[in-house]
Amino acid sequence: MSDDLLTVITIAGMALATYLTRIGGLYLMRGVSVTGRLKAALDALPAAVLMAVIAPTVLATGAAETIAAAITAAAAFLRLPMIAVVAIGVAAVVALRALP
Repeated sequence: MSDDLLTVITIAGMALATYLTRIGGLYLMRGVSVTGRLKAALDALPAAVLMAVIAPTVLATGAAETIAAAITAAAAFLRLPMIAVVAIGVAAVVALRALP
């Protein structure tokens, strides 16, 4: 099997897994009324997952990444839109890595 075919199969498999995960969530939640505390918890979930993915990198890398993560967390604490928080984090890590 060539590398190109293996790459295409891998991408298709990941796309299928993503699709099935989303459809599975919709299927499981079809009879649940999303209000109150459940809605608040589901609204907080993307940020929690993002932090779970980012935290190991923040703790296992250099000072630039750790400081940039603190700046990003401060921006998130100010309740800025998610895209602004991400942009601030990217800009901070780029700027801090450029310092000697």
